[in-house]
Amino acid sequence: MALELKQQLKLTQQLVMTPQLQQAIKLLQLSRLELETTIQQELQENPVLEVLEVEEELPKEVSREEEKQETSAAESSADRESAGTASDADKIADLDWQNYMDAYPQTGMSVARDDDDRRSFEATYTRRETLAQHLEWQIQLSDLDEEERCAAGWIVGNLDDDGYLKAGLDELVRQSGVERAIVERALRKVQGMDPSGVAARDLRECLLLQLEALELRDPLVVRLADEYLDLLQKRDLRRIARECGVGLDEVVAASQVIARLEPRPGRAFGGDDPIYIVPDIYIHKLGDDFHIVLNEDGLPKLRINNVYRDVLARDREVARDTREYVRDKVRAAVWLIKSIHQRQRTIYKVMESIIRYQREFFEKGIAYLRPLNLRDVADDIGMHESTVSRVTTNKYAHTPQGIFELKYFFNSSISRVNGEAIASETVKEKIRKIIANEDSRRPLSDQRIAEMLKSANIDIARRTVTKYREAMNILSSTRRRQVG
Repeated sequence: MALELKQQLKLTQQLVMTPQLQQAIKLLQLSRLELETTIQQELQENPVLEVLEVEEELPKEVSREEEKQETSAAESSADRESAGTASDADKIADLDWQNYMDAYPQTGMSVARDDDDRRSFEATYTRRETLAQHLEWQIQLSDLDEEERCAAGWIVGNLDDDGYLKAGLDELVRQSGVERAIVERALRKVQGMDPSGVAARDLRECLLLQLEALELRDPLVVRLADEYLDLLQKRDLRRIARECGVGLDEVVAASQVIARLEPRPGRAFGGDDPIYIVPDIYIHKLGDDFHIVLNEDGLPKLRINNVYRDVLARDREVARDTREYVRDKVRAAVWLIKSIHQRQRTIYKVMESIIRYQREFFEKGIAYLRPLNLRDVADDIGMHESTVSRVTTNKYAHTPQGIFELKYFFNSSISRVNGEAIASETVKEKIRKIIANEDSRRPLSDQRIAEMLKSANIDIARRTVTKYREAMNILSSTRRRQVG
């Protein structure tokens, strides 16, 4: 069969995402901080863009008043100089403190001219000391020889965030290159440092080290920490009392001593720094209506530089390469400005739709949150679900009920025995309240909570209660039990 070449015309439809469309989609899902970073980057890369700065002129009456004050101050100063008997108080009063502070920065004091120029209070914090730094400082002050100091450094380097030693003695000997006896001696010295219980290899050793540091030598307390941690976690104190041959009251008192110990010695030095949320949207209730205000503080107002506008206006006087370069940059700048405006309008529309669906929540609280999905809002505002999903990512709203992420308002539904469905977040809140009001000596099981919710017209299974309880980081009934 012979092969031959043929030309054929074929008409097809294809969706192509232009770079401008990709940029608009990317801006939708950016958080506020990421949007500010993106704008600053575009300002550096695109010379056509500039920030619109609004300068307010002072009223003429104020200017005249300032001139009068300056004239009177100058005349009084001249009078004192002619008199030649200026007091120390007068000299201090005449000193221009603003210029003085600017002229002497080595004092460590600075005065911000405006609140916008003043650094935030959080920016003045010092960096928090880590557990490794705290231990290394103690090692430098301890009476250790060179080999012990080397082994102690490797011990500190193998601690996790909770302060537990994750390397065995054999591995430490191999890493440090010193003898096993020296490593053991260095480990005992590091375990005697602050915080108590650091460098322990398990929970049992951690608690025993803390009891030793506190000089608590009660035999029952030591025995509970040494032999009965599993039963303590299960709150089976009666079995412990039987096996130890002591009264239940004594076991309760001993367990309370252990409960006051720190199972994670490195907790005070670990953890992430707090993240302060700046809402993207403010919702205010005025009368019977809710008003939406987009938070645009800190977002620069962009515009096209007039110099480059003139370049495009003088089309024939400018070289072709220069004209094409400026035209591309202007086109990119205009599209960026339009994309930012479109992003703000889309956020506003989505928030309007959420308020229409969740009005009772904004008025009364979490108990009145309704089931809601992305399709409902997308159909309401005439957009695609993916657009709504991008808009609600990493966006926060300041409401009369508190600050919530926009994703919070979208909940799955839980069926009622009779009536319409209820939001899953509302069910979680009911479970939280039931557990908060339970008898600590007889905590409610998940099955019992499910039965209570069914009696409240909420059809929910026990495994769903377990899932919601674990999502809220609430312990099981056996671990919530308090004896005595």
